[in-house]
Amino acid sequence: MENFLLIGIFVGIGALFRRLPAFPAQTGHVLNMFALYVALPAVILLKVPLIRLSGDMIIPAVAPWAMLLLSVTLVLAGCRMFRWSRETTGVLLLVVPIGNTSFMGVPMVMAFFGERGIPPLIVYDQLGTMLMFATYGSFILALYGGDTTIRLSRIVGRAVLFPPTLALLAGGLLRSWPYPPAVSETLTSLAGMLTPLVMTAIGFQLNVRLSPAIVRPLGYGLAIKLVVAPLAALAGCRLLGVDGLAASISVFEAGMPPMVTAGALAMAAGLLPELAAAAVSLGMVVSFCSLPVVYWML
Repeated sequence: MENFLLIGIFVGIGALFRRLPAFPAQTGHVLNMFALYVALPAVILLKVPLIRLSGDMIIPAVAPWAMLLLSVTLVLAGCRMFRWSRETTGVLLLVVPIGNTSFMGVPMVMAFFGERGIPPLIVYDQLGTMLMFATYGSFILALYGGDTTIRLSRIVGRAVLFPPTLALLAGGLLRSWPYPPAVSETLTSLAGMLTPLVMTAIGFQLNVRLSPAIVRPLGYGLAIKLVVAPLAALAGCRLLGVDGLAASISVFEAGMPPMVTAGALAMAAGLLPELAAAAVSLGMVVSFCSLPVVYWML
């Protein structure tokens, strides 16, 4: 609970910084980029050697793809039912299935499960979310955005050259060689920066102003992402008779809010920027209430 309180403090600091003229508008983006290129890869490099390739790890590897199928089905059904525009459909198809399982996931898992929850989180994030973002996300952007072509080279490049993916590959290759003490201490210091950086950036970027036109699709998308997805993941684990830490992390990760980068790409592609921004911002706000409930259900 102390870790969760610490998260709230950093979010509050970020919200305060937004009101101070000393911090430019790009502050949140800079913090996120540092976390993406430095702090998150450090976490992965530290924790990948701790991953034990057991049958339990199949759950976090498969669960995000099952959530993708569920989310896409529900989004397409809702868009057809309510006759929403093509732009609205594109935004929801991008931000609803792809969760913030690293930036938001690592601090929240650390707060509720401790460091033991990080190895299955890495499997869920890297073999699920990140690969999904590079492949499925590229397809949706090409289909609904301004770019009408799907380039295999771009998809492969985005998947392989993504900094956390490079850290995953490096950590896997170095599993048999312990890090020298100096390297381990450096990685530990950099990894410890992830929560302050990400949560301060979240507080800085929070924006919950809504126009009436986006309220219904926003509520529908967030209901799928924050309520239906974790409940479906929990029901699936119960029906299949699987439990344990890996299953719990999979359910918890299924309830993460929309990925910040997915929302940013939707805005850059001109896919109803207001809806994309609101899904990311309000999703993070609501998740501070929904994720404790998901944890309680476990």
